[in-house]
Amino acid sequence: MLRKSLKNEEREILSEKITERFLEFLDKRKEIQHIHIFLPIERLLEVNTYALLKKLFERKINVYTSLVSKDKITLDTVALHRESVFAIDKWGIPIPENAEKISSDEIQLVVIPLLAFDLKGHRLGYGKGFYDRFLESLKQPVFKVGFSYFDPVESIPHENHDIALDICITPGKILSF
Repeated sequence: MLRKSLKNEEREILSEKITERFLEFLDKRKEIQHIHIFLPIERLLEVNTYALLKKLFERKINVYTSLVSKDKITLDTVALHRESVFAIDKWGIPIPENAEKISSDEIQLVVIPLLAFDLKGHRLGYGKGFYDRFLESLKQPVFKVGFSYFDPVESIPHENHDIALDICITPGKILSF
């Protein structure tokens, strides 16, 4: 995995650059006020979204995340707040304490975790299909955004049920598909 080749300090710098690019993207889309983000799993060396979370609260944007539902197949939406406190579950996933399940009907944009993405916006996730099922369950169309430390690969195998990204943000670019 390429992420392992990065030192902690490098990952933090790259995460900051991705946050900057994302905020630039949002500056051109003031209508987006309801954003769903993933919280980083440290052992997977994911892009750190905590600084972004803080910036979104400063902009008074409504922020959501998901928790694996009791059926262990789908994701439940929960609201995040400036005061949210996180505990790490047995899989290393940050879980907001005292989170209440809410409707996902207002979400306008979903930031999706990924391992890699290709030139057509297909992404390689963790193989469980949580985000594909989550995106499919939404009643409204949403903007699908990936964050990646690295540029796209040529092609990623995908199936009909896989949902492609609309854009992917790297430290240096915003790529549209």
